[in-house]
Amino acid sequence: MISAKIKKLRRKFNIYNIDGYVVPKNDSYFNEYSSPDRLKLISNFNGSAGLAIILKNRNYLFVDGRYTIQAKSQSGSNFDVVEIHKKLPWKVLKHRIKIGYNPYCFTSFSLARYFKNYFKLIPIYDDLIIKKKERKVNNKFYFIEDHISGESSKSKIKRVLKYLRDNKSDSLFITAPENVAWLLNLRGKDNPHSPIPNCRLILKNNGEIYLFTNKSKVQNLFIKKNLIKVKVIDENKINIFLKSFTCKKIIIDQLSCSLAYKNIIKKKINISSKNDPIYNMKSIKNDIEINNFKKSHIFDGAAVIKFLYWINNCKKKLTELDAEKKLNFFRKKNKNYLFPSFNTISASGPNGAIIHYKANKSSNRIIKKNDIYLCDSGGQYKYGTTDITRTITLGKQTKKIKNIFTYVLKGHIAVANSNLKKLKSAHLIDSLARKFLKKNGLDYPHGTGHGVGYFLNVHEGPIAISKGYKISLKPGHVLSNEPGFYKKGKFGIRIENMIYVKQTNGKVFFENLTMVPIHKELINFNLLDRKEKNYLLNYNLRIYSNVEKYLNYKEKFWLLSQF
Repeated sequence: MISAKIKKLRRKFNIYNIDGYVVPKNDSYFNEYSSPDRLKLISNFNGSAGLAIILKNRNYLFVDGRYTIQAKSQSGSNFDVVEIHKKLPWKVLKHRIKIGYNPYCFTSFSLARYFKNYFKLIPIYDDLIIKKKERKVNNKFYFIEDHISGESSKSKIKRVLKYLRDNKSDSLFITAPENVAWLLNLRGKDNPHSPIPNCRLILKNNGEIYLFTNKSKVQNLFIKKNLIKVKVIDENKINIFLKSFTCKKIIIDQLSCSLAYKNIIKKKINISSKNDPIYNMKSIKNDIEINNFKKSHIFDGAAVIKFLYWINNCKKKLTELDAEKKLNFFRKKNKNYLFPSFNTISASGPNGAIIHYKANKSSNRIIKKNDIYLCDSGGQYKYGTTDITRTITLGKQTKKIKNIFTYVLKGHIAVANSNLKKLKSAHLIDSLARKFLKKNGLDYPHGTGHGVGYFLNVHEGPIAISKGYKISLKPGHVLSNEPGFYKKGKFGIRIENMIYVKQTNGKVFFENLTMVPIHKELINFNLLDRKEKNYLLNYNLRIYSNVEKYLNYKEKFWLLSQF
């Protein structure tokens, strides 16, 4: 049965003379956690990535491999679910039809990728999904101090200005809020899982800065910080400003500069072929950021260990939501903890096979003794972001399941032990992670690792460990290491640590940030070689030496039992 929202949208097709309408996941700031979530409103799908196309007689929901099961469950019979890495929209839709889109929510890059030149794309400036304007959150912005950021905003601005001079450009239009946050050491409360301040910025090569945001969020903030060259302009006047702004050559961000803004700019200014340099600058964490990451992971590790001890010894029946609530309780005990870095995945049995599952009242299962329980969670601390997955069992498991878990573990260890001088490309590391699963005819439908922001987004580009990422990893890069396996309707397994690229005495290697043991009861030690066993022992010893002072004697004893 077609939903009322889809029917309402289709009634507008004749008004705008279109055959279909495309609905993105992102908002006009291109945030991962969008507000409002247009995709959820039209499809009921609440994953972190996706794209819907509503046609007159058929609807498509394009998602990646993490979300196929979830999308089919949530969108019901209203949508044909398509894995976007296998078939892009231009391969699925009938060519030459007229498709409407919101030019503030798409870039020229994304439209070309999805549709090539096979369709007539109709820009529609009226929002066809929501009646009201995007929700404005009036929480104040704030600065993080230099002893937390490791580099002053003035130093960062100098680096970007040098990039502009070197690339013969007059200005940079920064449309990704997380990049503005990095440049100015600015944070906010505009997103549910990251301290992102929703704003955009133009930096001129003479050092002048124009910040576009809700003025009530900043007030005299920049005067107090002595950033006198920052001129704050109301975000509602950005179009007017861009129409009058002049320079010879400007760099825009191809990943987050909407087609609406690009079209205004290109009428009078030459656009550089370069991209926003802040992505690469931001991805390499300085020594202070790395040390603060380590502090965050020690505190986070203590919280997760307390949780694992608790769940292993709890005598009453527990649900997925009970476990999620308890884990957050342990994290909240730390004064520097702020909020989860993403929706906690607390998944037992068949729910674990839904890669980005979110427990709710209707899906909430009791965690049974024979279940595989997968918990993927993270925290935002005042000086760091964490992300960890542990898969456990409260009872005995079959040899087959223990073998699969061990294949995943062997891949996880292979990534952690990568020789980064030899493996110069991230896609080669991804192959290592899958090696032992593939030997046994198994695999997983997602990347092995994603970049992680420093007290910013838990998912951060441009780095990743994935099949398609032919990118070199450099000292200071922080990523996840998370191979897995998923059996639809049965269970899910994933082992995730955060790691960073370290360089010492001419060697380049990964070092673990995460401080939580891997569940011993699911390991078939007969499948591990001596090097892998030594890795686990040394890893557990390092965990104990860092975390034991935050544990009571029962928790310490349990931790030792995992060696």
